[in-house]
Amino acid sequence: QVQLVESGGGLVQPGGSLRLSCTTSRTIVGIYTMGWYRQAPGKQRELVATITSGGTTNYADPVKGRFTISRDSAKNTVYLQMNSLKPEDTARYYCNAALGSDYWGQGTQVTVSS
Repeated sequence: QVQLVESGGGLVQPGGSLRLSCTTSRTIVGIYTMGWYRQAPGKQRELVATITSGGTTNYADPVKGRFTISRDSAKNTVYLQMNSLKPEDTARYYCNAALGSDYWGQGTQVTVSS
């Protein structure tokens, strides 16, 4: 079992930035693939970004060039730096750990609005 706790969401104006954090209860960062997903009201959960154990990153097309996933293995934490935010980025953002089975956090709400 592993617990994932997200933080850093909030209300931001279009063009603004936020940094999300996902802290894990076990030492899995840098060992397993970690990712960020998001779900907007009435829509399916979708991939935002992933980072493999080797450090390879992957991004969904809508966020390429604006979002950056990173990790600090010593802190058991994965980050999502989000820049140039758009209203369509509004969603609940979830951290995921792929340990054979998928583990999810409770999510953190990001709202982009003027």
